Amino acid sequence: MKNKFTILGCGSSLGSPWITNYKGNLKKNSKNLRTRCCAHIQKGNLSVLIDTSPDIKNQFLKNKIKNLDSIIYTHEHADQTAGIFEMRPFYWKNGVKIPVYGSYRTIKALKKSYSFCFEEKQGYRPIMQAKIINNDFFIKKNNIKLSIKAFDVNHGLIKSTGYLMDKIAYISDCNKVPSKNLKYLKNLNYLILDCLKINKHPSHFNLNEALDLIYLTEPKKAILTNLHTDLDYFKLKKKLPKNIVPAYDGLSFRF
Repeated sequence: MKNKFTILGCGSSLGSPWITNYKGNLKKNSKNLRTRCCAHIQKGNLSVLIDTSPDIKNQFLKNKIKNLDSIIYTHEHADQTAGIFEMRPFYWKNGVKIPVYGSYRTIKALKKSYSFCFEEKQGYRPIMQAKIINNDFFIKKNNIKLSIKAFDVNHGLIKSTGYLMDKIAYISDCNKVPSKNLKYLKNLNYLILDCLKINKHPSHFNLNEALDLIYLTEPKKAILTNLHTDLDYFKLKKKLPKNIVPAYDGLSFRF
């Protein structure tokens, strides 16, 4: 099985269109239909999910993902975690608790908000096993090993986690990368980066800030994600350099 990275969802916290059918400046096109942010890594027969968005069930079905071995979380906000209970069938299918990786802060919040996933309640068995990450960790299945570097980034008033694996960095929610962690973004094949809006935002990169970081770190290719309703796919793609592209749901690449 080939190694594949997939952007399952590239929309901001409400996706697009919103539940009110608000579309902002987006033209009617499938690439502007955005579910909430998360991603999937297939390395051989190892299946790893980054975040569990509220749209995760449809994201898995649409992308024909049939198994799950582990989940890694960027942070605890609802648009990244609310789909956690949808993972229950993989516990039933595989018969083992799903390992869940995240920072101390994130794991603590998950255990509080979704305690039923981690401890027995009202006769229901826990389906997940929490694992607090350090800077370096790995996920292994048989002879397949995914080595991962985790590093802090600023996301408004909290810390979010960026992940680096196989020269791919994923930073979905961020308004600043601390200077000490910029070294992890050098010599990348792919940088997937938060780019919420055109105007400045207190907890996300706007377009100019995202581009500044990309020009500074010089990845071979950059993909802009967490896109709000003022960033139309085609308008954005037209004005970006060829090595920088806006994400769309289902965008994938081999590695």
